[in-house]
Amino acid sequence: MFERQETVEAIEAVAAPLPLVAATITETIAPLQGSLGEAWDRVRRRLRAELGEDVFSSWFARVEIGGLVDSVAYLTVPTRFLKSWLEAHYAERLQVNCQAELGAVNGVILSVRQVSRDSAPAPVRETVAVRPRSAVAAPAAASTEVRHGEAATPCERDIVDACGTLLDRRLTFENFIVGKSNQLAFAAAERIAAAPAGSTPYNPLYLHAGVGLGKTHLLQAIAQEARRQGKRVAYFTADRFMYGFVAALKSQTALAFKEKLRGIDLLVVDDVQFIQGKSIQQEFGHTINALIDAGKQIVVAGDRLANDLEALDERIRSRLGGGLVVEVGDLDETLRGKILGGRLAALHAAHPNFHVNPDVVAYVACVVATNGRDLDGAANRLLAHATLSGQAVTLETAEAAIRDLVRTREPRRVKIEDIQKLVATRYNVSRADILSERRTAAVVKPRQIAMYLSKALTPRSLPEIGRRFGGRDHTTVLHAVRKIEKQITEDRLLHDEVDLLKRMLQE
Repeated sequence: MFERQETVEAIEAVAAPLPLVAATITETIAPLQGSLGEAWDRVRRRLRAELGEDVFSSWFARVEIGGLVDSVAYLTVPTRFLKSWLEAHYAERLQVNCQAELGAVNGVILSVRQVSRDSAPAPVRETVAVRPRSAVAAPAAASTEVRHGEAATPCERDIVDACGTLLDRRLTFENFIVGKSNQLAFAAAERIAAAPAGSTPYNPLYLHAGVGLGKTHLLQAIAQEARRQGKRVAYFTADRFMYGFVAALKSQTALAFKEKLRGIDLLVVDDVQFIQGKSIQQEFGHTINALIDAGKQIVVAGDRLANDLEALDERIRSRLGGGLVVEVGDLDETLRGKILGGRLAALHAAHPNFHVNPDVVAYVACVVATNGRDLDGAANRLLAHATLSGQAVTLETAEAAIRDLVRTREPRRVKIEDIQKLVATRYNVSRADILSERRTAAVVKPRQIAMYLSKALTPRSLPEIGRRFGGRDHTTVLHAVRKIEKQITEDRLLHDEVDLLKRMLQE
């Protein structure tokens, strides 16, 4: 898995005087200047030797290095499909080889480079980091543009926000496919984008969803439509916000960074769960408060409910949860069919001889039941089969082409709140009883079962589970877990009861 390693020392030093922070960052990256291009050539040679010429030419020939920032290597590729494929199949191999040739690399991030149609891709330069496009820009994260060297002058076809971020012009409301699972989120997003500057229909709007369900598409669509309405818009991924703030500190333009953010009409932030560092979070919280108090619109997206983002400051979670909170749900089969049909239609427009009959579309939409990115991968595999083999796409060939995408669906993410509610209902007590100090047998047993299930079905630590159960100590949780573990080995009825609760929570 690709790691997101933030600039821990630099970020946590934000509270220090600005010159000290700038010096710290400069000292961290200065020794790497002048050799990045040569080191990347050595990485490429290692990959070619390990994987063979065919594999290297197919998947690595177009990978470029954009920069090396605080032990994180930023690599760029020309397409989203190639990015997804490398992340899924060669993440570890890339990181191992980068560590061997680039030094103390403890993270690799891939992003899609967006190159103007009027020009060739910019060459890789020997530079320490991807230079920001402005004082508030920073090394691009996934799905944002990475420019090498100097900032590029946007052409008329580029859509650029107020802080210099290139928006993906393909991600608009017009090509967003609406279904039951995303209808409310789409309606809220459209209303916010169309509202006049100074009007805040829902503030903040917080969208949460798993990977590949369309929240980034909606955020980009909001930013682009609002910009067309004449609003000043700032679109950030969590990475861009963090590195933008650090870059501003390094150049001693932190005040300008803050003033620029507070002068916009709409702030859009994606993947908020990755914002880390106490000082960075404080600045993010101050920005949200200042914009909301000034009547400016905030739109934020994360991978779960704001209250479940334990790494975020409690005040930020409270602010995000205090507005309109909308979940973008899983794609049902009908919606998957529409999305896949749209992808295949776009491929057919570019490749007129490429045809997929409705039976194959229905089959793929049925078995690829994860997310939109896997549907993109399925469409690309069908195209590759048809163009490389010269044969028509049939059910048999489609099954072979997408075999690696057909997998047992992972159990849904279980939340402690869901466990508490289900156990309370099952044992005819209230959730408030479970969280209370009551110690009657009718309450203690379901409370201990709920704690046991929280430890078994969630990644939360014992202290965190204790906090969610009325502020109890972690030793209380540990005692409950061990007690239920012992009882289910001795009591078959209890074993079956707990097993049933597990299945109900995971389905």
